[in-house]
Amino acid sequence: MAGLPALTVALLPVRDGLALESVLLLYLLAVVLIAVIGGLLPGVTAAFAAVLLANFFFTTPYHTLIVDQRDSIIALFVFVLVAVTVSVTVEVATRYRIAAVRSRSEAEVLSRLATEPVTDDSLTAVLEEVRDSFGMESVALLERRGDVDQVAAYVGRPFHGRPVIAVPARDGLRLVAEGPELFAEDRKLLTRLAAAAARAWEGQQLAGEAAQARQLAEIDRVRAALLAAVGHDLRTPLSGIKAAVSSLRQQDVQWSPAEHEELLATIEESADRLDDLIANLLAMSRLQAGALSVDKRAVVLQEVVARALVGVPADAVVLDVPDDLPLALADPGLLERVIANLVDNARRFSPSGVPVRITAWADGSAHLSVADSGPGVPDADRERMFTPFQRLGDQRSDTGVGLGLAIARGFSEAIGGSLTPSSTPGGGLTMTVRLPLMDG
Repeated sequence: MAGLPALTVALLPVRDGLALESVLLLYLLAVVLIAVIGGLLPGVTAAFAAVLLANFFFTTPYHTLIVDQRDSIIALFVFVLVAVTVSVTVEVATRYRIAAVRSRSEAEVLSRLATEPVTDDSLTAVLEEVRDSFGMESVALLERRGDVDQVAAYVGRPFHGRPVIAVPARDGLRLVAEGPELFAEDRKLLTRLAAAAARAWEGQQLAGEAAQARQLAEIDRVRAALLAAVGHDLRTPLSGIKAAVSSLRQQDVQWSPAEHEELLATIEESADRLDDLIANLLAMSRLQAGALSVDKRAVVLQEVVARALVGVPADAVVLDVPDDLPLALADPGLLERVIANLVDNARRFSPSGVPVRITAWADGSAHLSVADSGPGVPDADRERMFTPFQRLGDQRSDTGVGLGLAIARGFSEAIGGSLTPSSTPGGGLTMTVRLPLMDG
């Protein structure tokens, strides 16, 4: 509306020095620009408007639509044909270009959704892609169960009316959305995105089933290990108690005081082993069930260590726990169990007659280490030794059910601390418990 009149005003002062063909070429340039910017209808309109302006202002006689020269008639007619043809060509090329860009964008979206690994957010990501691509307010994937559609996932605000689109995604699945109406081309992409949403949903279902299968396998492994523990580690102390009691009850045997004392010591030792084993099994069940009760408060490390070492021979442990250490924040009962398990584990693997060293210090946190002088543990096996029912090497049958270190780490983390293994200088394994200090 503005370009052609402006061009006409600019050419009027020099029309006597320009041939009609030159004027028509300038008008043709203007028509092409209008067609590129506005499309087919503005281009065709500009072509007819340009030929009228050229006829009225630049063809003799001026200011009429009469043409007195045959060459001018041919030039004007050819101009109209060329201008309309150019407008149509520009429109077709523009549509092809837009379609190519759209196809490339759709291919990139579908390729990205197809190649991304399936996660818990995959389905939500596909629905978000639908909502962003088509300007929808709400998008959901519905699962048909019986006669009722249930929402498998949705993004956006809750649905409040009838969905404007409903695309089948796969058997029993539909993609629905609320928002503006879509063109036919949009529906083609939407159908592909619906299929991608169905694949993401099925991938999540399979991932959930795989996770459940792994969990069941882990439960079966723990059950098998527990049965093995019950079959061996529980039966061993029970057999010791049974044999010692049966021996003491024999009326036809006269036991010397030393033998009598030895049998009683066997009963006591087996009962202690049985008590520790049952306590560890109960503690592990509480950890795995998430039913562990934690009461964190200020504790004096020296007092907790002393309680944990009740029943441990004095010459089996070397203590370096200052009585002026800052108060630590922990559950005293759980911390006592951690220390007792670490000391018991260290004593099992320390050479005979070599004591276990317990050291405590503070440097922004409270630290308590239990060091043995045994064979140590390779770096590659240090995380595996915290696995329940795991005894590295399984070379000894008297090393317990393999719960001590697992419980020690679980309890340490439950009270807000950590348990870290390291090598003992000179050989052996050092387990260090780190605890937060009480504020103030």
